[in-house]
Amino acid sequence: MTRMHLLVERNLMVYRHTWSLLVAEVFEPVLYLLTIGIGIGTLVGHVRGTGVAYPQYVAPALLATAAMNGAMNETTFNLFQKLKFDRVYDSILTTPMTVRDVAFGEVCWALLRGTLTTSGFLVIVTVLGLVHTPWALLALPGAAVIGFAFASAGLAVTTYLRDWQDFQLIQLVMLPMFLFATTFYPLGVYPRPVQLAVECLPLYQSIELLREPSLGHIGPGLLVAAVYLLVMGVLGLAIALPRLRRTLLA
Repeated sequence: MTRMHLLVERNLMVYRHTWSLLVAEVFEPVLYLLTIGIGIGTLVGHVRGTGVAYPQYVAPALLATAAMNGAMNETTFNLFQKLKFDRVYDSILTTPMTVRDVAFGEVCWALLRGTLTTSGFLVIVTVLGLVHTPWALLALPGAAVIGFAFASAGLAVTTYLRDWQDFQLIQLVMLPMFLFATTFYPLGVYPRPVQLAVECLPLYQSIELLREPSLGHIGPGLLVAAVYLLVMGVLGLAIALPRLRRTLLA
């Protein structure tokens, strides 16, 4: 029987005193929305080929980004600190909890954190009048799928990190993906070979998973995006578990 819920409860107790960090994660995409989505949106008008106002087009992409960042931050920066320096898991593993419980517990907590961040941002987007369909509520389960995918990937990546300087490699991947995965402009601006590469990006699939229902479009593409992210999450866990076991039980 898994005891991963105990680790989630432990993290909830810790975050009772650091809840402002979650507020900061909501604040960042709000700044992007105000400056680029709404600010530059007054110059752009409607997105070419979609008939959608620019702020309404950008908002779901920032929702997906918030879910991604919330999950990734937890299983990279925070987990690395607990794994390498605070040695939190050494004491946890003296209890009946196993390495599997630790891995699943951290992924579940990261998933929850990403969903909470997305929920807060969704409330703000709704208040700003950028939500025009009840299908936008699918952003919440969509954010959970995104959180699972990136939390598992982050866990796997963290098992390869040697020191804090290695986090620059993560940013080297995350920042270009954020800029080019149709966050701020449609896929059609790229030539077809580049489009194919962009469609393979996990953030692109995450954005599609939230943008389409937010614009009232429900189709088989949502299932493709969901399956892509679920497979990514399962593969991330499959890679992370044995490596984490070797690290913690060495």
